[in-house]
This record gives sequence, C-alpha cells and structure tokens, in this order.
Amino acid sequence: MAKIERDDIQIISRHSNWSVKNIDQTLKENIYSTKEAWQKFLRLFFISLGVSFTIAGIIFFFAYNWAHLDKFFKIGLVEGLITATTLVILFSKLSHDIKNIILTGAAMLVGVLFAIFGQIYQTGANAYDFFLGWTLLITLWVAVSNFAPLWLIFILLTNTTIVLYSQQIAHNWSFVFITTLLFSCNSVFLIATLFINKINNALKPPRWFTNSLALAVVTSSTIGISFGLFDNSKGTLFVLLTVSLLAYSAGIWYGLKARNGFYLSVIPFSVIVIISALLIKLSDDFGMFFLITIFVITSVTLVIKNLINLQKKWIN
Repeated sequence: MAKIERDDIQIISRHSNWSVKNIDQTLKENIYSTKEAWQKFLRLFFISLGVSFTIAGIIFFFAYNWAHLDKFFKIGLVEGLITATTLVILFSKLSHDIKNIILTGAAMLVGVLFAIFGQIYQTGANAYDFFLGWTLLITLWVAVSNFAPLWLIFILLTNTTIVLYSQQIAHNWSFVFITTLLFSCNSVFLIATLFINKINNALKPPRWFTNSLALAVVTSSTIGISFGLFDNSKGTLFVLLTVSLLAYSAGIWYGLKARNGFYLSVIPFSVIVIISALLIKLSDDFGMFFLITIFVITSVTLVIKNLINLQKKWIN
C-alpha cells in the first residue's frame, strides 16, 4: 500500500465524517516528523556544519600562517588529517550517515592538499590537472559511499575539469562543443541515477540530487543551443539539437509518468529561452523585442496554468 500523503487526508476529511481526533492522530503517525526524526536531522545537520567549519578553519589557518610554516609541515599536516579521518571511518562504530559526512570532509581535504602542493611548487591552483587529480583520487570513496552530497561534489569536479581542460589545453574546442560535452556527461550521470533508482530502491537517491542533475543537463543544452544559433558551429549545433530533442522528449515522458512537475517546468522554460534566442537571431529591432516579450509572458503563463491543472489532476 502506498504511503498516505497530506493531500489524501485533506480530501478524505472533506468528503467523510472522519473525526478531528482521528485526523490529528493520522497526521502525527504519517505526516508530522517525530521527535526521533528531528533529533536525527539536528544531529546530522550540526555534524555537517562542524565538518564544514573545520575544513574552512584549516583553509584559513594555512592562508594566515602561510609564510611562517615549513612546506613539509604544510603537506604533512593535511596528509595526517586525511589519514586520521580515513581511519576513523574504517575502524570507528559511528553511524553510516556520520561516516559519510566525515568522508565528504576528507574528500574536501584532498582538494586542500592539492591546492597546497600547487601553491608550494607553483603548479597552478586553477589548472585542469589539479581538478583531474582531485576527481580521480576520490572516485573510489564516491563509488563505495553512495552519499548524494559526495556524488554532487564529484560531478561538480568532473564538470570543472572539462571546462578548464577546454580553456587551457583544447583551444580548438568551440563553445557549443563544450556545452555538448557537459550535456552528455551530466546526462549519463542522470540516466545512471534514475536507472539505479528503478532497479534498487535501497540505493534511491534524494529527489534534490536528481533534480540538480536534470537542471545541469537542461542548462547545458539551453546555453549551448542559444549560443550556437549565433555561432558558426553548425555541425556541433545539429548534434546538440538532436540529442536535446531526444532528452527533452524523454524528460517530458518521465515527468508525466513519475508525476514530477520539475521536469515539466524546466524543459518548457528551456524551450522558451531557445525560441526567444531564435527570434533575436532573425531580427533584433524594437518590434521583435516587443514580440518576444509577449511570447515569453504568454508561454510562461500557459506553462504555469498547465502545471497547476496537472497538479490538481494528480491530487484527485
């Protein structure tokens, strides 16, 4: 039996003689967070906050005392912290969630270690190989942890590596090709996440994580296509248009099937932006900008109206 939702209780209460006492009891049992749930949330929240402040403190410690510290002490201190946190994760009896939070902190310390190394030996703190090494060294941790925040950091590092590589090494890559590459990379992560969610409910990622990936995919395609309309990379633009059309169609289908309004909102808004860019490509005079304004207002209103109607249909 599916879990009862707040909307179900409201509908039943309006069309039945369900007593206020029983409604209140049902809300407490199925909707409201319990004392134990709040305690777990606050415990994980403060631990995450503590780990974040600790990493920030380490960074500021090195920044403030950089000139007074020996280079071997700088590197050895961070390596010792990474080793200590790893040993705590492996041999302590802490809960699984707390270990994952500490592991995320250790992954951030790997980046601090690379930054210190790059600063000492002047290898460059914004070089693509800095982020590539950081990404590769935490790959195993990311794979075994199954922790959404750590996966998000890994994906951000992957995207950053691609962008910096295109700027520093692959100078012949066009902007449309870069956005196509980012679109493909994030699409692979999103498809893999949704597939894992389907075959194994125990590994189900949180919705904010899949929505973040979907937003990255849509943003990459929107920027790439809009820019490509004014660029000469027609071949790459055609490829991006083709794969985006397939991805958008699959996204609309999935949004309707899973009753997820996020996909049904970001994809139409992306299409609105792309059509607006196409109209500007055709003409950039005052009359066209007035037409684009009318088009955006009308299309956004229709999208919102359809989303509201869908939400009502799903609730009922």
